[in-house]
Amino acid sequence: MTRTLRPMSLALVALCALLTGAPSAKAAAPAKAAAPAKAASLPADASDVLKAPRPQGGEFFGLYLMDKKVGWLFTDLVLVPGAVPQVKSVNQLVFKALVGTRLSERNHREERVYEAKAGGRLLSFTVTQRGDGGDQTLEGTTTPDGKLRVVRKRVGYADEVLPLQPAPKEHVEDADQARVALFRKAKVEGFSLDGMDLETYGLSTMVEAPEQRTLNGVKVKLGKASSLSQKEKVPVDSYVTQRGEMVLVDFGKTMQARKETEAVAKRMDLVEVFGLTRVVLPKPLPEAARAVPGSVNLVVQGLPMKFRVETYRQKFMTRPDGGVNVTLLAAAPATANRKPLPLTDPDGGENLKSTLMVESDAPAIREQSKKIIGDEKDAYRAAQKVNTWVATHLEKDYGASADRATDVLRQKRGDCTEHSLLSVALLRAAGIPARRVDGVIYMVNQDGVPALYWHEWVEAFVGEWTQMDPTFNQPVADATHFAFGYEGNAEITPLIGTLKVVEVK
Repeated sequence: MTRTLRPMSLALVALCALLTGAPSAKAAAPAKAAAPAKAASLPADASDVLKAPRPQGGEFFGLYLMDKKVGWLFTDLVLVPGAVPQVKSVNQLVFKALVGTRLSERNHREERVYEAKAGGRLLSFTVTQRGDGGDQTLEGTTTPDGKLRVVRKRVGYADEVLPLQPAPKEHVEDADQARVALFRKAKVEGFSLDGMDLETYGLSTMVEAPEQRTLNGVKVKLGKASSLSQKEKVPVDSYVTQRGEMVLVDFGKTMQARKETEAVAKRMDLVEVFGLTRVVLPKPLPEAARAVPGSVNLVVQGLPMKFRVETYRQKFMTRPDGGVNVTLLAAAPATANRKPLPLTDPDGGENLKSTLMVESDAPAIREQSKKIIGDEKDAYRAAQKVNTWVATHLEKDYGASADRATDVLRQKRGDCTEHSLLSVALLRAAGIPARRVDGVIYMVNQDGVPALYWHEWVEAFVGEWTQMDPTFNQPVADATHFAFGYEGNAEITPLIGTLKVVEVK
């Protein structure tokens, strides 16, 4: 049970903040002259984000995956006059595609308000999520004593005040680093508060050499800025005209945002993303790959170095032709290494945290975890109990997506992401360090084609790390699992259309 929507669309939500700009959105009218607000109307200490040239009225983009349209983006940035001038930034992402035979749609909108002065602080934000994954609104405000207060609102629930966090490190220049960097002709470094997990990630933008591109049959010189978030770690290249119009944004090599009128941007054909993103194999994997212990060997091409991280389950060897030999392994944890509950997280506590999505401190999650595990003290046997319970109590259902563990527990339905999310929450609630694993898994679908499909499963620390798959009720994830990263942060777009398996051994 796999789904490509989750890792692609959520990574784009974070990248969407890099696109803030404001060319004309009206289809019939010519673009207004690109320019900053009149000098007389700007505060004396105005940020460069207001001085950089930009068209006015908001900017629409069509969103394309391997040249197939899967959504649209809208961005805007304006000065809000007043006794204390402010800057308002708006970003909206709509993703719409077929996942198998089911229509999947997400609508994610963020509004952020900053001080308008140079280095102005992020004062407040509103994040609204609708559609696949569940509906919620997050309202954040920076308090006078330097904290961030966030209220979560969901239909059918009382408003929830989340634990106070330190004030965001994000500043007004981070709302549009690409234009600020081009305006300054210099690198810009800062931070971005992610609208999905409320974590802060480093964000930097470099000015690259200008490029000649053909737009509407005319060759034009475009400024180029390359941004990198420490969350996705995928370069995002923005191309801007001398008038300040952002006309193209490349997310890696397979996804693009192209400037379009509102009417064109919102006009979409339904794309089936499973077939578009799978990795077809030259032949089926051997049955031994499903055994535990078990292994399988692949020869792959197009695998970037950042995905070649050796672990107890994966080994890599570069070939003379530039390809890579990949060995995938599966084995149960050694009995001698298993430890009793609770355990110390070898990563310093990150894998025991209760987060906006994992919610391991929620009373319903803690209560269910205790019911499942009972008096079991052996961490591995406790983890197996959680894996089995989730596998047997959640209905396999693509149409019941949820981004929060409490919602998964309530609806008891979902695909691989829901199974993994709830499992990690239940494991952390029991004192077992755990995290979600992002990667691909071997499957043969109805068309009979052997292929690797995007998937998510679980890794738990029980004295040593071990992987399990609650979607397929595997207490040890077999060797058909090929991992690329953790916790939804494995930005997979660089692999789509480029990763190829040329040999199965």
